[in-house]
Amino acid sequence: MGTFDEIWDIVRRIPPGKVASYGQIARMTGRPRGARLVGYAMAACPAGINIPCHRVVDRFGGTKPAFDTYMPGGQRFLLEAEGVIFRPDGTVDMERCQWQPEF
Repeated sequence: MGTFDEIWDIVRRIPPGKVASYGQIARMTGRPRGARLVGYAMAACPAGINIPCHRVVDRFGGTKPAFDTYMPGGQRFLLEAEGVIFRPDGTVDMERCQWQPEF
């Protein structure tokens, strides 16, 4: 299985209303310093293969402007529609919304 496929499989498991950070996903793949690789995988995600890339945020709960290229505010809109809570500073409330997978 390719690296991006492994990352996409993890992202598919993030349930609605939850988010994961790039670093968290990297650690789950066994690459603790691979957050940038996760970002590359999100950017390369093909349309139409049902990967909820909008559920991946930075370690502070920040959304990414690159996600909003075609729809400004789109990542936040999608997350809020799923019930993700944002703080007044515009970041996701990671304490309440970070995905904690069960192994």
